[in-house]
Amino acid sequence: MSRIVAGTAGGQRIQVPPHGVRPTSDRVREALFSLLAARGVLEDAVVLDLYAGSGALGLEALSRGALIATLVERDPRACGFIQTNVRATGLTGGAVRRASVPTFLKRPTDTVDLVFVDPPYAGTEDEVDTVLALLVPWLAPDALVVLERDSRTRVPTWPEGLEPEEPRVYGETTLHLGTPSG
Repeated sequence: MSRIVAGTAGGQRIQVPPHGVRPTSDRVREALFSLLAARGVLEDAVVLDLYAGSGALGLEALSRGALIATLVERDPRACGFIQTNVRATGLTGGAVRRASVPTFLKRPTDTVDLVFVDPPYAGTEDEVDTVLALLVPWLAPDALVVLERDSRTRVPTWPEGLEPEEPRVYGETTLHLGTPSG
């Protein structure tokens, strides 16, 4: 079990699929959302939660003031857990989309203010680079991309159109942040 750390659904437990999901720890999530609150990016934000797993990041964003969170996950079982978590928290604005992340991103719709990219740690480095490139047309001018990776993996290759910031390291987890350039 995991929980929503703060906001309107703070303290509520959410279900996590038993296999194939590595939820962001409460400690890292709290540090991340403190940073997001300090930047003022949560209020009325349009959010993409890619590789959503349990939906913890997107739901945390909704709990803390985001307007819409699209939670993208390819695993049908995990999608069921996310749907359950959306209903259980009572948060509005959450929409679950069952698709592979690269496929979903090939059809941009509206621009987004905040993107969480939290793929499995193993074997996805090239896919991460592809996903970052596919994100560029989705981003509002002041958007923020948050990529969570194992601290032992290589630094992602940031595409033209995204400017990386200094990574934040929390033990075995590194958060890579990027903003639109130009």
